[in-house]
Amino acid sequence: MKRAILSLVAAAALAAACTPNPPERPAGEAEASREWTRPPVIDSVAPSGADLTVSGVADPEARVVLRGDAGAAFAATADSRGRFEVRVPRPAGHLLLRPETQVGQDAAPSPDRLLILDAGRGPVAILRAGGATRRLDPAPALGAIDGDGRMRLASGSAAAGTERIEVQSGGETIQVAPDETGRWSVILPARGGPDPIRVNGRDFVWAGEAAGAEPLAVERLDGGWRIGWTGPGAARQTTWLPDAAAG
Repeated sequence: MKRAILSLVAAAALAAACTPNPPERPAGEAEASREWTRPPVIDSVAPSGADLTVSGVADPEARVVLRGDAGAAFAATADSRGRFEVRVPRPAGHLLLRPETQVGQDAAPSPDRLLILDAGRGPVAILRAGGATRRLDPAPALGAIDGDGRMRLASGSAAAGTERIEVQSGGETIQVAPDETGRWSVILPARGGPDPIRVNGRDFVWAGEAAGAEPLAVERLDGGWRIGWTGPGAARQTTWLPDAAAG
């Protein structure tokens, strides 16, 4: 997992650094080349009456589809700037959605998954197999820990101007510099739970790997949520999301 995490984290950092609108293309180039089609990037989920509005950026005028494992699909068309809003009925419990872009006959499925917990009252996050989770809800200094039993990836988002994040785990202290968007991540050795972790002076406890092989398994634990989920290629991963009030 170490190699996969490092490569995907680098890719995620590049994606996060992009402007919110898709880059302009020369006239006719999008029609001439399918490789331009790209997955949608979700940047927010907000309540809207009985629904949730999922917003982000995709190819201009592309159709954005969010698919659930149970077969439900929700869709909308991006505007001329590539901005989209998909209305999703508020789930009774937890929901895991697979984003996809459709342009004509071309489709670009995303490696990400949109996770909505507790009918939108719990954490909302973008999960990526082998990569760092991106929280869309208010999160503490430690936004998430992702693991596959061999390696763990701690990550989060720092306030503007933060120069260093200090992570203490297993008797070691690691300092990491956030990127220009405030995102940071650091690889930690695999450990069972409970395992204390301190981030910038705040204490958290890694709950350990999730058991089972269900497509989505959610447990509410003291101090956070533990999610076991299956990504592309049947990759099994555990994501732990600390409560915003943790520490």
